[in-house]
Amino acid sequence: MIYGERIRLRAIEREDLPAFVEWLNDPEVIAGLFVYVPMSMEEEKSWFEGLANRPAEERPLCIEVKTEEGWCMIGNVGLGHIEPANRAAEMGIVIGDKAYWNQGYGSEAMTLLLKYGFETLNLNRMYLRVYETNPRAIRAYEKAGFVHEGRFRQALYADGKYHDVLVMSVLRPEWDARKTK
Repeated sequence: MIYGERIRLRAIEREDLPAFVEWLNDPEVIAGLFVYVPMSMEEEKSWFEGLANRPAEERPLCIEVKTEEGWCMIGNVGLGHIEPANRAAEMGIVIGDKAYWNQGYGSEAMTLLLKYGFETLNLNRMYLRVYETNPRAIRAYEKAGFVHEGRFRQALYADGKYHDVLVMSVLRPEWDARKTK
């Protein structure tokens, strides 16, 4: 487990899959994700079975919040496309439980994942892609220390229009400077 102030990150279990399917079929949740078609439970089970074949560092982690009743899963976060020679990785997150939106949990989860990537995996650059139409996520990433580094122009087609996809990143020296403040 990776613990933060208000959350923890843990391995995904088979019992988590129904919540994932619910979230990935919610139009509001997937509006900011690279998901376009409805997700079935069988597809999610197949995805879960494939996790064992992925490197441990590239397996997503559940985000849980401590409540009066115990730990409550609200989303997941993870690293992908890890490039050992370049010491770089792409990051992704979803807060699927909308009751926990706009409360800083996304920023905290990304900060924990940055810490893990820089301090445990010895990465030098961690980056993500985000739709320009997702200002809530952009603010959360900026709060976690991400810097705008570029954009893929008109790379997303949604709602009958093309939109830009932004690229944001954090470098190890930037992480180290934030830690000393």
